[in-house]
This record gives sequence, C-alpha cells and structure tokens, in this order.
Amino acid sequence: MELTFNAFYTLIAAVIVLLLGRFLVNKIDFLRRYNIPEPVAGGLVAAILSLLVHYLWGFSITTSSELQTSFMLIFFASIGLSANFAKLKEGGIGLVIFLVCVASFIVVQNAVGMGLATLLGIDPLIGLIAGSITLTGGHGTAGAWGGILEAEHGIKGALALGMASATFGLIIGGIIGGPLARLLINRYKLASETTKSQAAERDEHHVANQDSEEFVAFENPHQVRLITADNAITTLGLFAACLAFAEFMTVFSKGTWFELPTFVWTLGGGVILRNVLEGVFKVNIFDRAIDVFGNASLSLYLAMALLSLKLWQLADLAGPLVVILGAQTLTMGLYAAFVTFRVMGKNYDAAVLSAGHCGFGMGATPTAVANMQAITNMYGPSHKAFLIVPLCGAFFVDLINATVIQVILKFFV
Repeated sequence: MELTFNAFYTLIAAVIVLLLGRFLVNKIDFLRRYNIPEPVAGGLVAAILSLLVHYLWGFSITTSSELQTSFMLIFFASIGLSANFAKLKEGGIGLVIFLVCVASFIVVQNAVGMGLATLLGIDPLIGLIAGSITLTGGHGTAGAWGGILEAEHGIKGALALGMASATFGLIIGGIIGGPLARLLINRYKLASETTKSQAAERDEHHVANQDSEEFVAFENPHQVRLITADNAITTLGLFAACLAFAEFMTVFSKGTWFELPTFVWTLGGGVILRNVLEGVFKVNIFDRAIDVFGNASLSLYLAMALLSLKLWQLADLAGPLVVILGAQTLTMGLYAAFVTFRVMGKNYDAAVLSAGHCGFGMGATPTAVANMQAITNMYGPSHKAFLIVPLCGAFFVDLINATVIQVILKFFV
C-alpha cells in the first residue's frame, strides 16, 4: 500500500528527520567522531524504518518531490548568490587545480565502471551508468541519460539501474567523506578536535559579520546570523528571481546545444544577479540572510532525499552492478586520499576538500557541503574549501561530466 505525503506532511517529516539526526550525532560519540552529517544520520534511520515497515506490513511512503526539488533549487540559488567575483578570486589557482583533479577522476570513474563491466561480461554502458552518470551526476543526470540509453542504445532498465546506483552513491557519499577527512587530519596532525562544549560556545558567541572577509557561505551552519525581516524579504525575492530565470531557461534551451539541468541555470542565475546588482547598481547583498536560507534548504533537501529512499529497490541491483559500485566506492576513497588530498596541498584545507570530493564524487553537491560542515564543526573553518567546492561541484562538474559522457558515447561505444 502506498501512502502519499503532501508538501506539509513531507516538511514535518523532514524536520523530524533532522531533529533525530541532531539528537543521534550529539548522543552517539561514534557519529560525531567520524563526522557523519546530521541529515545523513537521521535520514538513514528513517530509511531503515521505512524498509522494515515495507517488509512487515507492505506500506511504503511517497514524499512530495516538488517540495524536495524546490529546496534543492533554493540551495543552488544560494550558492550562486554567494559567489561574488571578488571572493571567487580568492580560490585562485586552487580552484583550477581542483577542477583538473575532479575532471581526471570523472575519467577514472568511467574507466573503472566500463572496465569492470567488460570483465564481468556485461554491456560496458552499464558500467557507464554505474560511473559518472549516476555517481558524479546524481539522480538528475541518471534520469536524463537513463532514457537516452534505453531508447538509443538498447540498455533495458537503464533508468531503474541509474536511480538505484544514484541512491547508493548518495548514501555512500555521505558516509565515507567525514571518516576519510578525519583519518587524514589525525594522521598528519593537521588540526585538533573541539569538544561539544567548545563548539557550542563558538556557535553561541561568534556572530558572522556581513562585511568581514572571514565570512564564507555554508561554513558555519550552527553559527548565529543577525538578519532582519527586511533582509529576509529581499533575499526571498532574489531566490524567486533565480528560480524564475531557471524555469525560463530550462524551457528555452530544451533541445538546443546549450541545454542544461534546471539547477545549473538556478546557480548561474544567482551568479549573474549577484554580480550585476553589486557591480552595476551598487546594491548591498545580504550574505547572512542568503546563508541562513541556503543552509536551511540544504538540510531539508538532504533529509527529504534520504526520507524518500526505498532501500528495497537496491535489492534489485544485479550482482555485477553491486561489484562495480563497491569498486567505485573504494576508488573514490583512494583517489580522494592519495590524489585530491596530496594535489591540493596535503594540509587541513586539502582534507576538507577531500571530504567534499567524496560527497559530490559519489552523491551530490549538497552531500559534499554537508560532509565539509561536519568536519569544520569539529576541527575549525576552511575558507578555501567552502569557496571552491560549492561552485565547482554544482556548476563546473556537471559541464565536465556531460562532455566526458558525450565523448565516450561518440568515440568508444
């Protein structure tokens, strides 16, 4: 029996999941020590309970996908609205190096997937599905390419396999990033842990200054932000403008060479709006309000994404696909530890960047940000990581991934 939650019930359930995750992380030392994000902790418990209810009583729950998508788009809009060009320059050569590192991994990810598929005697395109299409690309890319692979390349069940692989990646991306960064930080003595009392004192007494150069979006989600009703209303208007722009461009670009996913247009709209208003019209943008709405949307989106998981669908994965996804998890961890971490400087920022890479390399950009927040909540800020990862993971990665996939389909299939 299918129970459908409308937007109100979905929101209530997501808030309960977040509160549960916060309670678990605060009470279970293992979760805090290994930097498991609160939405992931609560969401996995909810998904497991949903699995038990499905097997014992035959009930399953469908949540509001429209509300989940809306929070995702608001999150990406907040990334764009936070990306003023002056701050992006701070990323400097580090942003370029990280992009090269990420682009190289996309190639490695597809090589592992297609290579193992060939060795296991199945179509290499199934390996591509269990590669960057679903792991770096996420559910949106899986849905887009699944239909193409089914219609044009004869891969039966490509959409279902893609969704299952993307679900696996979303879970694993939120699990391996924190422990990997913790391992690197402790092994190379890059930072010291803060106690729960120290973290609470920092969050309570350190108020972000809108004009401070130290302010970086998403970096301290529990920190106090001083905003007013006027700031909130203006910021909501900016978000609405980004979403309206994205909706228009998604329809306008459909079927053209510059067709892009809606969330990319949302982010791009935020970047354009922010810099035009600041650079041309000299309008002050309220970073603190953007940060509050962005962090809230991030947490709610992740909670809804994990709340909507149907773990029993993962049981439908064929044996070879399980092998490929297991190998991809191992590859991601090794690449982040031995390539991303070392190439980015083998320091604390590099460890946080590695956690972020695990997030969007296996799951999605919101997972990457949540991974980094879990690390910086315990060890301290990493301005460089929060300047680089959100824009790279949300914008550049999708462009690179789409190019790599198209090249593979054109020349190697």
